[in-house]
Amino acid sequence: MTVEETFLKDCFIIKPSVFEDDRGYFMESFNSIQFEEKTGIKTTFVQDNESYSSYGVIRGLHAQGGIYAQAKLVRVLKGEVLDVVVDARKDSATYGEKFEIILSAKNKLQLFVPKGFLHGFAVLSETATFFYKCDEFYKKDSEFGVIYNDADLNIDWQIPLEKRIVSEKDKGLPLFSSLS
Repeated sequence: MTVEETFLKDCFIIKPSVFEDDRGYFMESFNSIQFEEKTGIKTTFVQDNESYSSYGVIRGLHAQGGIYAQAKLVRVLKGEVLDVVVDARKDSATYGEKFEIILSAKNKLQLFVPKGFLHGFAVLSETATFFYKCDEFYKKDSEFGVIYNDADLNIDWQIPLEKRIVSEKDKGLPLFSSLS
């Protein structure tokens, strides 16, 4: 696996080694020893989640706070998404900055999202199956978020306005400035 740090501290792009032949492919999607050696981060994932969505679905921007803050390792099993993270760590030099990456079944890239980051994605393909590992269990009371179309974040979700499918819950999230 190769690891590339983004300009957001502790946020990494993970490219697994993929072995392909006429039968298909094999890849090791996660190895804790290699991950720690290459990132300096020791993590234990305790929960796996999977979602299936159609073109135009935007999920996010979500996080958990306090002692239940979650780090995530995200990837796409089928289809293609625009994955977006925003640094919401108030003591960070990159507070309020965003990082975007295309994750797909084809490119097999993964993104490590550190604790304290908001996370969301938009489905760019007809459908997408999205998979993520979390280092903390889901805790509803610690969940928070920011509205996906916050003008200050200026995220281009790559989905035309009339084709966007957003939950009522996500449409009601506050602006990023409310976190300060």
